[in-house]
Amino acid sequence: MMVLSGCKGPAPREEKSQSPSASLPQKSLPKIVAFGDSLTAGLGLQQSASYPALLQQKLDADGFNYEVVNAGVSGDTTAGGVRRIDWALDGEVRVVILELGANDILRGQSVDEMKRNLATIIERARAHGAMVLLTGMEAPTNSGPEYRKAVHDAFPSLAHQYQIHLIPFFLEGVAGMESLNQRDGIHPNEEGTKIVTDTVYRSLREMLD
Repeated sequence: MMVLSGCKGPAPREEKSQSPSASLPQKSLPKIVAFGDSLTAGLGLQQSASYPALLQQKLDADGFNYEVVNAGVSGDTTAGGVRRIDWALDGEVRVVILELGANDILRGQSVDEMKRNLATIIERARAHGAMVLLTGMEAPTNSGPEYRKAVHDAFPSLAHQYQIHLIPFFLEGVAGMESLNQRDGIHPNEEGTKIVTDTVYRSLREMLD
């Protein structure tokens, strides 16, 4: 990327002596699905250091009762996202944080096609009843001025069209900073991921408050 994852046997007989409330299943929490590529999956990091895991910690600390689902797949493109979004929307999904497009951009793929794929994902998420937080990407400096402008304009255009929340640049304050990225210069290290998490959480809180 330019900037750019049992079956239970019968209950033991002695469990019958437990109170009825002790055996009731816990009510599942509504979900926030972090849907993206390696930047979401946390490539090169422990799972506990990925941005969805850190986001869960922030939500818990502030008293929000949500389960953050890490639906990041390394190397994924927007076309791949279209193919798997319905699976990712299983259950009570309240918010989809949509972080895709970096791999399309790195490969020089059509910006119009990328936008169509992102639009499809947005539409399916909204049809499921979920809010969408779209995260923008930028093209590398060697991709040419016209392509860079098309990429830069694509994400705000989609946010305006669908009236959804937008983070203009997912890697704001991290991209290009050697001390905040892994050796590949592409994926944030633990410190960089903390900054990414703060960026996402600021926008997410506005949606949840």
